[in-house]
Amino acid sequence: MTAPDTVPTPASSPPWAALAAAPAFRDLHARKSRFLWSLLAFSVLYYFLLPVGAAWFGDWYAVKVLGPVNAGLLFALSQFLIAWGIAWWYARRADEFDRIASALATDLGVEAAGARRNPAS
Repeated sequence: MTAPDTVPTPASSPPWAALAAAPAFRDLHARKSRFLWSLLAFSVLYYFLLPVGAAWFGDWYAVKVLGPVNAGLLFALSQFLIAWGIAWWYARRADEFDRIASALATDLGVEAAGARRNPAS
């Protein structure tokens, strides 16, 4: 039994330095960062188009489209569609990034992130 103030260390830790230095990992990280920053920029821009547009283009937002429904309301509702689309796109790209990361981890002998060992085995 270990003392309460000590933390047991694994017999062998993954080769983190080798993983970080691997060109495939650096490429994956760069691709993922570009994707996420681009997604963030688009999301923020689209979100702020509603209040900015309502302030500066109020006449356009007030155009009646169908009965009491105006262009501003349709634009506001489109934010839900855009959010769902972004979530779908992110999920697809995340699966792609996970496959690449898993293959890279396997190549370097590192247990893939998110992989769980069954304690019963």
